[in-house]
Amino acid sequence: MESLINDISLDLSAVELPRFIAVEGPIGVGKTTLAKRLAHTFNYDTLLEQAEENPFLEKFYTDRRSAALPTQLFFLFQRVKQLQSLRQGDIFQPVRIADFLIDKDPLFAQVTLDEDELRLYHTVYEQLMVDAPRPDLVIYLQAPTDVLLERIERRGNRMEQHIDPNYLRVLNDTYTQYFYYYDRAPLLIVNATEIDLVDNEADYHNLVNYLLTIKTGRHYYNPSPHV
Repeated sequence: MESLINDISLDLSAVELPRFIAVEGPIGVGKTTLAKRLAHTFNYDTLLEQAEENPFLEKFYTDRRSAALPTQLFFLFQRVKQLQSLRQGDIFQPVRIADFLIDKDPLFAQVTLDEDELRLYHTVYEQLMVDAPRPDLVIYLQAPTDVLLERIERRGNRMEQHIDPNYLRVLNDTYTQYFYYYDRAPLLIVNATEIDLVDNEADYHNLVNYLLTIKTGRHYYNPSPHV
């Protein structure tokens, strides 16, 4: 495919860009890093999860059963507050990239909460949900659980070192099932197993080229790594 961008710093004014992009995927797959890189490339604002602000998260990673509900509700309140701030302004003018999709918030609840807690969570979720803007493009990064665990270990976040591999495996499978049926926005499913979107400019460059061709439908990006 002929390159749409020969240099990442190229003026993109002649290219029709998606105005709202959501990057998703399980813990460790690199969604926040990609969201920040795309925001820099396109000169977009970012709307990012603030995991470090959740006071229950560290306990959740060490004692998931006792901390699951407050952890989940804190993230729900946080994300809804962020989306409400968009609604208070003019969401149709700014261009943004987010590292979360509010639609998938119940995925974590489904994996971590017991039946009574999940019923309570859904009650709160239905009361709080705002009319969130629909992305022009959703990018779902996927990788096997062993790759996620390796990346989590390599990036060295102290809290994340306690993540239960079985929990991560179930969560990863749940993501796969969710996006298998997702059709609310154009979707790009990226196999991020063998590519380096942080340090390899060719890998990142080619992904940007590809996503700029997407206007509708479901697309799969399964590239070979560049060395």
